[in-house]
Amino acid sequence: MTTGLWVLLVALAAATAFGLVRAARDGTFRPARRSPGDAPGGDAAGEPMPAAAAAAPDVPVLGADDLGAALGEQATLVQFSTAFCAPCRTTRQVLADVAGRTPGVTHIEIDAEQHLDLVRRLGILRTPTTLILGPDGAEVTRASGAPTRAAVHATLHHTLGLEPVEAR
Repeated sequence: MTTGLWVLLVALAAATAFGLVRAARDGTFRPARRSPGDAPGGDAAGEPMPAAAAAAPDVPVLGADDLGAALGEQATLVQFSTAFCAPCRTTRQVLADVAGRTPGVTHIEIDAEQHLDLVRRLGILRTPTTLILGPDGAEVTRASGAPTRAAVHATLHHTLGLEPVEAR
């Protein structure tokens, strides 16, 4: 085989592997950065930890001044979007629905282009990115890409012990 064909095969294999990994991680929530001794998502008995107890010193804590709106009593769903982002529209609908069905949960959408300082501070690399903040404003978890409604509900339940209210 010629060198050009080998280069093409390696490039195709690398692109396929990257696409598969990205598709598997897209919209999946992962814990916020923590110090090495912290157990993400719960205590030793598997019970959800309060956000204040779960937050480590290097976990971002945001307030109403940072977000431009008040935090939710139980949790805040923060969505970073851009005008040209098609999955952001779906994410907006999913998060607004979850916030509307879950008492004490607020949804805040932030235009990433208008808040570059916050985007850089939080390490937002793509849109949509969703952060779930505890009642104290500490980042509990985040997802890059469009999360599903079920993933948001499950994450709120497992990390903060919150349950949605059935549709009326």
